[in-house]
Amino acid sequence: MTMNMATPADLVRPQIRELSAYPVPSSQGLVKLDAMENPYEWPASLQSAWAERLSRVAMNRYPDPQGTRLTLALRRVMQVPDAARLMLGNGSDELIQILLMAVAAPGRVIMAPEPGFVMYRMISRWLGLEFVGVPLNEDFSLDMPAMERALDTHQPAVVFLAYPNNPTGNRWSRQDMESLIVRAPGLVVVDEAYGPFADDSFLADLDRYERLLVMRTVSKLGLAGLRLGYLCGPAPWMDELEKVRLPYNVNVLTQVAAEFALDHHEVLDEQAAAIRRDREALHQSLESISGVKPFPSEANFVLFRVPRGKGRVVFEGIRDRGVLIKDLSGQGGLLADCLRVTVGTPAENQQFLEALKGALATA
Repeated sequence: MTMNMATPADLVRPQIRELSAYPVPSSQGLVKLDAMENPYEWPASLQSAWAERLSRVAMNRYPDPQGTRLTLALRRVMQVPDAARLMLGNGSDELIQILLMAVAAPGRVIMAPEPGFVMYRMISRWLGLEFVGVPLNEDFSLDMPAMERALDTHQPAVVFLAYPNNPTGNRWSRQDMESLIVRAPGLVVVDEAYGPFADDSFLADLDRYERLLVMRTVSKLGLAGLRLGYLCGPAPWMDELEKVRLPYNVNVLTQVAAEFALDHHEVLDEQAAAIRRDREALHQSLESISGVKPFPSEANFVLFRVPRGKGRVVFEGIRDRGVLIKDLSGQGGLLADCLRVTVGTPAENQQFLEALKGALATA
């Protein structure tokens, strides 16, 4: 008897097969300034105390499914309002996935300004949801008439607003943000992944809006290797989202390590302050280079544009000189000829600037 054996083309949904996996380039042997990581390690004394604390973890037991101790530490250090519920996730990506799985239904629309965080669109497509991206203005500000039309036309179930925005780095007008939160018919998720480097936050506003959620991560603060995000919002919404979260989604080592780091958050705060200072110095240096246009940033990176048609060749020239940054030029549109560099240590930033100058000279 002949049996028909399934192939990926038979079983994998067309929406998945037409996608590409998220690319993560190798940084081996390069100064790594492509992923918005904190460049600083902990002091040796803290590393020793951290290792000692981890050595006492019961690895044979499942982690606390609610992350109770870590949740209390996050509330205390990040000043999460008492009335807001808090959910832990394996990075912000998992929290976006939980949110969209909870609302997924035929005909549902997810919306965000673009260019924006790529995972909003990617996860929407994975789940068969329609994604509507609303272009930003040329200066990367919100196009409010276009946003309002899109809200009224598409009636999105979820609107993502990154504050500050990735990959552009700018923080939108609070007045515009509040207007969209009130006008949106569904959930509004304010993504504050870069909160430690910005001058404003919506965490304190959670009790003002019934359909507002605030999402954050400790990755940019200096704990990227832990993969820990957290979502805050009103109990009626968070109770429903909890039904979608997998049990034990945050492992015991992450919980204990993050709790330890938050107990010593002043070290992370000092590092964030140094990154903010170095960001301004880096921005000024980029402004002084002929043919380069850096854009304002309240994140831990700077987006900049190089001469027309030179984006890819300048990126490759920088990489050939030992520094890896992010090439966004291939996306075209508002990001044509744009590259993005993470703020590193002063020495790394100087090495990047020399590599950029060399790459421009030969482009």
